[in-house]
Amino acid sequence: MSFRTILVANRGEIACRVMRTARTLGYRTVAVYSDADAGTPHVVMADEAVRIGPALAAESYLNVAVILDAAQRTGADAVHPGYGFLSENAAFAQACADAGMVFIGPPAAAIAAMGDKAGAKRRMIAAGVPTVPGYPGDEQGDERLIAEAEALGFPLLVKAVAGGGGRGMRLAGSAAELPEALAGARREALAAFGDATLMLERLITQGRHIEIQVFADAHGNALHLGERDCTAQRRRQKVIEEAPSPIVTATMRESMGRDAVAAALAVGYRGAGTVEFIVDAELKHYFLEMNTRLQVEHPVTEMITGLDLVEWQLRVAAGEALPLRQEQIRFEGHAIEARLYAEDPCAGFAPQTGTVLHFRPEDALRTGVRIDAGIVQGGKVTPHYDPMLAKVIAHGCNRDDAIRRLIAALEDAPLLGVANNGRVLRDLLDHERFRGASLHTALLDEWAAGDEPILQGPRPTEDDWQLAAALFAGQSGWRPASVADFELTLSCGDETRRVGAHTTAIEWAIDAHGRLRYTHDGITRHATMHCDGDTLHLARDAAVFVFREASPLPAAEKRNDPAVARAGVAGTVARLEVGAGDTVEAGQTLAVIEAMKMEMRVTAGANGIVSAVRVLAGTQVEAGAILMELEIEEAPCLPTTKPS
Repeated sequence: MSFRTILVANRGEIACRVMRTARTLGYRTVAVYSDADAGTPHVVMADEAVRIGPALAAESYLNVAVILDAAQRTGADAVHPGYGFLSENAAFAQACADAGMVFIGPPAAAIAAMGDKAGAKRRMIAAGVPTVPGYPGDEQGDERLIAEAEALGFPLLVKAVAGGGGRGMRLAGSAAELPEALAGARREALAAFGDATLMLERLITQGRHIEIQVFADAHGNALHLGERDCTAQRRRQKVIEEAPSPIVTATMRESMGRDAVAAALAVGYRGAGTVEFIVDAELKHYFLEMNTRLQVEHPVTEMITGLDLVEWQLRVAAGEALPLRQEQIRFEGHAIEARLYAEDPCAGFAPQTGTVLHFRPEDALRTGVRIDAGIVQGGKVTPHYDPMLAKVIAHGCNRDDAIRRLIAALEDAPLLGVANNGRVLRDLLDHERFRGASLHTALLDEWAAGDEPILQGPRPTEDDWQLAAALFAGQSGWRPASVADFELTLSCGDETRRVGAHTTAIEWAIDAHGRLRYTHDGITRHATMHCDGDTLHLARDAAVFVFREASPLPAAEKRNDPAVARAGVAGTVARLEVGAGDTVEAGQTLAVIEAMKMEMRVTAGANGIVSAVRVLAGTQVEAGAILMELEIEEAPCLPTTKPS
């Protein structure tokens, strides 16, 4: 099973991560890329790179034929799938084997066994692994699913049997919510996995999401590398992960590890995998699913064990035995990972696109800090793929040490140009509920529904406004240098105000990397800034504020006009819910935009009649594009774009 050249069938930070280890071990690497990714870091890093199609994932990263063709053309004799895309596709794993290439992952049969979530649950029951009560989906008619749901009781989860990562999953809090949950889960599952089959699972409330990293080789050896706590989630997507879990005792770790290894052995597993459990309020654990691949959050396990999990993957794929036995595994310190997403906390965490104007992760690197990123300054964030931009990871001798280092890293390496959740991550890490390990998997969603301030991010302080005014005044081309005092109108978010600019009140200087050093009221501080035309991006303490100087000219268009329904994000028009001539009510869904693997609903801002539809289903649209026009019947609220 020896190999020399590895094609990485993925993109972004995971492709870069795999290539780094592969190169240290002497392997040659091949990147594949879509038109949207030409020139991105993983393409530049590889020894060879092959274009595999247009931006649409179905025609590039999910196209088995073109990926295998790229491998054959470059002489690649092994394929690493990364995570996402084809990483848990049994047919792809088998196709690689049939083509004579080593698939750096589990056997196709193991992927298929665990990929069928309902079938996997039956296997776990047979293996003695505790599972959550549910219905495996033997019959898919709505009548049967509704009957089974009523027998299970609410709340419950509707889940895609081929799913993972929160895709194709809906929460039904009552019988009235079930039909929409079934329809939405089917739709998303079909789009994400090509399989609309559903299962039902009782929702364990106040639960914690704990997963166990397992490894197995071809020689009958299997072990676990401890747990990761992934309880900090929003819309069932992980936000912060840590190892070890602050609630898991040594006895729990032994029990969960034993069950996780049993789960892997039950399907003849080989390579890296993650067994996910939900832990209830009584600290009882139940099997959720097994992810038959490397996980996004694997770095926290690497940091507390001192092991390179990609290296282990490559060695196992080459036929070697696991390097260590279970009793040789050691855990040191605490590690936490925060996922930096391209999303706007002030707009319901809607996915964002644009150009990265400033991002220097090297400014945050210190002992115990690691940043895995697939984007660079000047790069484009497109609507075609997952919104995760980077992972910021910190390791310390204890949990408080790791939290402190991670907060500092988020503050020292802000990303400007694309709205992101950096400040939310920073504040969540410092929140009493996180520090006290009293989160549960639904808490962030409860906070979002209740307008918890930490999920909104801070507003600019008076000092921020003054600094912005001074920077506008002092930047070459904005104001004559001879003018020392005047007023200007600035806007930031939904706030506009007149600000007195006193160019002598704040002294400041900028280095070549956009780092700002300024003195105000006798105190010298640091921030990060980037000037983009008439827009100033100003970052401090992981918060990014975007200031604009109001134009003296009238606006060319009213962006919040309820008579015009616009796409709130760039993406694809997945569905049009109404047509020309239809009567609609305020809050009613008009269209659904699919962006970065999420469905976003565009709703009516007022009662009215649809006078015109300007797009077709399947159309690619930019943020702000006009979708429909309405004749308004009464005083409106504003139209919105929100996640399904």
